Amino acid sequence: MHRRSMIALVVATAAVVTSACASSPSGPAPTTASDPTPTTVSEDVRVVATGLDDPYEIVLGPDDFIWVTEKSGKRVVRVNPDSGEKKTALEIPEAVHTTGGQDGVLGLALHPDLLTGRGRDHVYLAHTYRTDAGPRTKIVRYTYDPDGERLHSPKDLITGMPAGHDHQAARLVFGPDGKLYYTIGDQGANQFSLYCEPIRAQELPTAAQVRAEDWDAYRGKVLRLETDGSIPRDNPELEGVRSHVYSYGHRNPQGLAFSPDGLLYSSEQGPKTDDEVNVIRAGRNYGWPHIAGYRDDRAYVYADWSAARGGCASVTYDDYTVPEEVPQEKETDWTHPDFTPPIRTFYTVDDGYEFQNPKCGGMDFMCWPTLAPASLEVHPDGKALLMPSLKDGAVYRLRLAEGGERIVDVAPLGKTVNRYRDTTVSRDGRTVYVATDSTGITRDALGVPTKTLTHPGAILAFPYRP
Repeated sequence: MHRRSMIALVVATAAVVTSACASSPSGPAPTTASDPTPTTVSEDVRVVATGLDDPYEIVLGPDDFIWVTEKSGKRVVRVNPDSGEKKTALEIPEAVHTTGGQDGVLGLALHPDLLTGRGRDHVYLAHTYRTDAGPRTKIVRYTYDPDGERLHSPKDLITGMPAGHDHQAARLVFGPDGKLYYTIGDQGANQFSLYCEPIRAQELPTAAQVRAEDWDAYRGKVLRLETDGSIPRDNPELEGVRSHVYSYGHRNPQGLAFSPDGLLYSSEQGPKTDDEVNVIRAGRNYGWPHIAGYRDDRAYVYADWSAARGGCASVTYDDYTVPEEVPQEKETDWTHPDFTPPIRTFYTVDDGYEFQNPKCGGMDFMCWPTLAPASLEVHPDGKALLMPSLKDGAVYRLRLAEGGERIVDVAPLGKTVNRYRDTTVSRDGRTVYVATDSTGITRDALGVPTKTLTHPGAILAFPYRP
């Protein structure tokens, strides 16, 4: 049995940013974690608005309001970033939210022609909903009425996509090509209460499934859609089938953002290690669950609980010890011609790393060497990514090298005792706005896990420091 052989995980997080010079066989130099240490709480953070119910996606609109989806509030609000005034644009009572879960009203994208007078005042939303077969996710197009300041005339673009209470991902962005891009996580399979569910991030849809509009194989994928929900003709053909799938092999890709030069970046939550920042390319395989981070056999093996000999129900799930009945696979046991390693991990550690830290008082996941990135933003100058951390209460500025395919410097900004969910940036690039979760666990100024959030359900602002 191997203490290191766990695939399971949480939204977990923890540690400060440190770097190492060791090399990896399948990617750039990995980052290495140290124990969590206290971080100074920022003094220049301004409270823009409070009283939001789990704000999930925030986007600065052409009306100079911040558009907000509320995961548990099941609505869309517009927030004035100067006064904090809130205006409800839409309520979605049929949306499904599980208490403490990752479902609800989620991704949001504004049409580039919104409020330009071109007749395309469209807003796109992703939310979970209930069916006789269980929860599902849909993407819906609404039309915005600037006079009444409301969204109306919903039109379903795609329905029946996977949904659950864990690893939804659900980021929705417009690409420079006029297509919609959307992330779907692996739904929390093979861990915790879902440990008997197989991970399907490597499964690709068949031609029969596409004809039947059966999207069940879309778990662990980045999708690319036409604005009417159809499959673009130039999407990649994977194993002879063209579908909405743009890339695959993802765990929980909660961040998705385009650079001014058209590069598509994603941040992805790792298991106990190896949160990732990826450049997403058509048809590429990002390795999950066979690979976490780089293909380096460091502190990770794929333990497939769902395939336990004698049946999954015959074994007891454990974060640290894998029984011999559960098949295990090293990262180097798996190969794929289209595997694409991340451009950065947070963090890669060596075998023998002690994941159980007494500082965390039994909440070990708070000290696992990850940051739990909740989203990703490209700064308007195109020189850096902004990555908020759920359990480190900071937005990490990831400075990019020329060409945008390497991260050369990392620094935390806007530190508070909160769970950071999403960011947007002022047009001049000088102010970062960040949304905070209403509940959950983070680390306080001393690095100790706490459920006491300083600004629950809020939008905060702080100056950007390049």
